[in-house]
Amino acid sequence: MRALIQRVSEASVTVDGEIIGETGPGLLILICAMQGDSEAQADHLAAKISKLRIFKDEAGKMNRSVLDTGGSALIVSQFTLAADTRRGNRPGFSTAAAPAEGERLYEYFAGRLAGLGVKTATGKFGADMKVRLLNDGPVTIWMDTEDA
Repeated sequence: MRALIQRVSEASVTVDGEIIGETGPGLLILICAMQGDSEAQADHLAAKISKLRIFKDEAGKMNRSVLDTGGSALIVSQFTLAADTRRGNRPGFSTAAAPAEGERLYEYFAGRLAGLGVKTATGKFGADMKVRLLNDGPVTIWMDTEDA
């Protein structure tokens, strides 16, 4: 699985003019299931993100996790994280999981992160979403379970 994690002051996702998910201080997680991914990758990623120390401590150092701060997470599916730009100018997405499997793993990941104690909200898989965020830092981190 691939994820782009952003530390945010706030974030929201809108579908058809209606806010369907939002978070205050915490994380915006853009996530993509790749071909061959399973619950094991989702479990690993959720555990890692829940403990990722990217929030400031009392000394101003990035030393606290979303769990430590009591923050929340907005999780948005984004198959374009699978973009292959090696050939030509039009990205290919053939390495992304098939839509049904991608949706299943997206929902599994969100449930797993919530099960670890992180308050979560989600977007709508496959929808045309508008995402607003106020990046804090900015802090943006790329994670790929293939590299872990």
